[in-house]
Amino acid sequence: MDLGLKGKNVIVTGAAGGVGKAIVLALSAEGANVAISDLREADDVIEECEQLGVKAVSILTDLSQADDCISLVKKAEKRLGPIDILINNAGLWPTNFVKDIPLEEWHKTIDINLTAVFLTCQTFIQHVLAEKRKAKILNVTSQAAFNGSTTGHAHYAASKSGVVTFTISLAREVSKQGINVNAIALGLVETRMSAEALAKNKTYYEKRIMIGRVAQPEEIAKLAVFLVSEPANYVTGSTFDATGGMITR
Repeated sequence: MDLGLKGKNVIVTGAAGGVGKAIVLALSAEGANVAISDLREADDVIEECEQLGVKAVSILTDLSQADDCISLVKKAEKRLGPIDILINNAGLWPTNFVKDIPLEEWHKTIDINLTAVFLTCQTFIQHVLAEKRKAKILNVTSQAAFNGSTTGHAHYAASKSGVVTFTISLAREVSKQGINVNAIALGLVETRMSAEALAKNKTYYEKRIMIGRVAQPEEIAKLAVFLVSEPANYVTGSTFDATGGMITR
């Protein structure tokens, strides 16, 4: 199946490793050029992308800072050209029960997981609407948006729930102008972010997963790439579960 991604320019946040890196590589395999947004340089990812014959650039971004979120699109367009697709993958998953969450940690979680999504989406659609172009947005959320947290991640769950309703609201505003907006809800994925939790409680998490195992980043990437592809043109305002059955709706 031709996904219609060859030559498209894509921003992926949190893309120096984990799910973000897997998405970038899957996009590159389809011929898309990628802007890799992260707190750290992504030279290794760029090299792998270039071996696939596409252009890849690294943009250092601190998504807890509003100015970085707003400038991300401009920086990516300066280096790649007009951006066709925005994938908000970056996230923070701190651990603290509600009674112990410092206010600073609450604010940082909301800033990175929700406010950054708003700011990058806002800036992106401003560019796209001004140029009367079609585009796609995919926001990465979590099963916790629907289930809440059982292991000390209430602030994470709250932020990810916000992403779901923000995605729906934005889709209602811009879909008629040719901008598709969807989300993908993840369960447990084997990444650096989840490594400590899985080392302590892997059996607990596996028991909650209908399939009985934790996902690999490449499995998530395949669904993400489809959702920003041409065959998904009629899909908008939806959140797709990629949780191995942690949630069923």
